[in-house]
Amino acid sequence: MTLTPVEPLPEHEVRVRAPGKVNLSLRVGARQEDGYHPLSTVFQAVSVYEEVVATPSDARTVTLSGVQAELVPTDASNLALRAVEVLARHTGIDDGVHLHLDKGVPVAGGMAGGSADAAAALVACDALWHTGLSRPELIELAAEVGSDVPFILMGHTAVGQGRGHLLTPALTRGEFHWAFAVQDRGLSTSAVYAAFDEVHGGSLGGPDPELDVPLMQALRAGDPRALGAALHNDLQVASLELDPLLAEPLTVATDAGALGVVVSGSGPTVAALGRSRQHALALAAAFTASGVADRVLTATGPVSGARVLAAD
Repeated sequence: MTLTPVEPLPEHEVRVRAPGKVNLSLRVGARQEDGYHPLSTVFQAVSVYEEVVATPSDARTVTLSGVQAELVPTDASNLALRAVEVLARHTGIDDGVHLHLDKGVPVAGGMAGGSADAAAALVACDALWHTGLSRPELIELAAEVGSDVPFILMGHTAVGQGRGHLLTPALTRGEFHWAFAVQDRGLSTSAVYAAFDEVHGGSLGGPDPELDVPLMQALRAGDPRALGAALHNDLQVASLELDPLLAEPLTVATDAGALGVVVSGSGPTVAALGRSRQHALALAAAFTASGVADRVLTATGPVSGARVLAAD
């Protein structure tokens, strides 16, 4: 009797999409003795995405594609692999996994691209390994990986305190339209905080920064003009100290009628808020025409956090 060979079944995979973020407000307190700065920040998730595909493997490995993928480490320092290790340790799972990261969020751009990879990896491996963790449990694990990772899991708009990892959902109305001036040169978050300490005399301690009330009121009202006027970043001066050329996209966006313009997080991405989707496109065109950005993106916010797109 001759047996007909059976084609192997398609390899199981889980595909997850996770957004980048912009800090609408970032208030930074003096460095504490543990080296961290207490924050009061308002995050908004925006429609610039990372996609992560998780497939079974004998080991835990990562490959990358997309813009500037060559700048992202593929060793144990990769945030997505660190997230996998945290999840595996918590659940007692020994399985391997291969992660493929398709980069859409700027690398070292202040928009949490690495954190988006980590959040997506947590969601993907939770589904692949059938660990069945709740979203609050995943958010708790995310805080072990990095300060921005919990927000990328939550998405939408939220207030972050502590290191930015203690989250409270923010009441918002409507949709906001953004143009981003992206630089191929990155800025090290640790270097920006060190420059912030120099600007502020390197003092230790002091009160925690307070919540940005006018900005919260603008979000609740769904008022883009008031939101633009309230955009704020305590790290912006430090980012400009390290990268003075960032003054150029800030000026271009202001001259083009942006409702507000701010360095996103630790930079160097500059975020400009438009009156409408069409105005955001006009702001992007101004960035391009003036040559002050290596790449230009447009996006809307708020959007959902890390979510499974497909599981086969």
